[in-house]
Amino acid sequence: MAERPKLTTTAGAPVGDNQHALTAGPRGPLLLQDYQLVEKLAHQNRERIPERVVHAKGWGAFGTFTVTNDISKYTNARIFSEVGKKTDLLARFSTVAGEQGAADAERDVRGFSVKFYTEEGNWDLVGNNTPIFFVRDPYKFPDFIRTQKRHPRTNLRSPTAQWDFWSLCPESIHQITILMSDRGLPQGPQYMNGYGSHTFSFWNDAGERYWVKFHFKTRQGHKHYTNAEAQDLIGKTRESYQEELYGAIDRGDYPKWTLYVQVMPEEEAENTPYNPFDLTKVWPHKDYPLIEVGEMELNRNPDNYFAEIEQAAFSPSNVVRGISFSPDKMLQARIFSYADAHRYRLGGHYEALPVNQPKCPVAHYHKDGLLRFFADNNPPDAYYEPNSFGGPAEDPKYLEPPLRISGDARRYVQHELEDDFSQARALFEMFDDGQKQRLFNNVAEAIHGVPEEIFERQMNHFEAVSPDYAKGVRAAVEALPAKDEKMKTQMDMDRMAVHPKQGG
Repeated sequence: MAERPKLTTTAGAPVGDNQHALTAGPRGPLLLQDYQLVEKLAHQNRERIPERVVHAKGWGAFGTFTVTNDISKYTNARIFSEVGKKTDLLARFSTVAGEQGAADAERDVRGFSVKFYTEEGNWDLVGNNTPIFFVRDPYKFPDFIRTQKRHPRTNLRSPTAQWDFWSLCPESIHQITILMSDRGLPQGPQYMNGYGSHTFSFWNDAGERYWVKFHFKTRQGHKHYTNAEAQDLIGKTRESYQEELYGAIDRGDYPKWTLYVQVMPEEEAENTPYNPFDLTKVWPHKDYPLIEVGEMELNRNPDNYFAEIEQAAFSPSNVVRGISFSPDKMLQARIFSYADAHRYRLGGHYEALPVNQPKCPVAHYHKDGLLRFFADNNPPDAYYEPNSFGGPAEDPKYLEPPLRISGDARRYVQHELEDDFSQARALFEMFDDGQKQRLFNNVAEAIHGVPEEIFERQMNHFEAVSPDYAKGVRAAVEALPAKDEKMKTQMDMDRMAVHPKQGG
């Protein structure tokens, strides 16, 4: 039998007794000099870090991206430089609203984030399992997220807050329709699509820019739960997604997705009948068809969930040569907010953690602070820039071409004022009768019991999409049984939050 490694303190000193605390006598008290006990307790107190404000509950794995089609005419990004090229990656999936202890199988938008460890730095594609979102302006995002969290007085989830916000933001109707459809409750991460959601851009060596949308299409097929099926499952396990993803990879059934892009020449953004940078809108495939790019395969589970998934930090600010941003206002805000969240949650040098560390050489002048645990490979006299001592220097070949779009804000504002309903209508009309009925039932269960004025305001939005939509939801609500006393208490508290003087 092989000799086991010696247990040590964090300083490397071997531990002789890990079963008994040092005491002054047979009955105590404990001795402060028991530094091994102090170290053990102190580290336990510090095992937890702040959970993510959104996307706290997540599941992830490592894998490979393989290029299957040449798109080099659109971008000089090295990751796409030749067919057959492989790039290591990390993917993390998540629910948006739930805390770390939330059940996996809850109806919610799912995060879909991929970190590509490219030869010219990390590229993070940080999106969702839907091609759009609830709001188009970052001013609304913090308020939207608050409606998904707990009421400050009751510490309960508040359907009233949720539907109040949505009913006052008609641009949310497209995403609501997706969320309340079959697609709102996939059976596991591998049974859903992923999207960059925002409009990004490609650029090439000729200085040409293209607007681009990213689509990951699942190769496992779409599988969804009904609300009833999910409720039954949660009674048996709250970790169904972790079990599904980890189990599939563990037995060699590696999940795969095909990556596609939609590409729009830069100047065409001036003429589309919709704002192509509006996060509540999709680009019609008939105008901008999907172009295959490559295949993503997940084939390795993490060895340590905390180190490799909980500490994984994805940010839209991580782009590489050939891939860039757009005037999408929500994207512009996320470029700041995601990296800022990681600096708060993990520390100033979070990108030096092994899971976030690029696989290419890294050279910068960021100094000191918490988590400065890595070596400084610059020449010792080169600790500022510019310098004369051989320190890392800029390279103009990595400058992207300037934006050429006019930026006529009036045109885009007019689009936003004109139409929040046509794309939701097109989606609704794609559903068959069974899909529509499940949509009606899901909306009814979610909205049943909210204050009447909020209910009617939201019904007006459904009516604007289609009279059949509103009619179906009303019928489904009327068919629901009366709420039990527990639910009535929750609804009363919700109403009190809206009208504090009611009810005494």
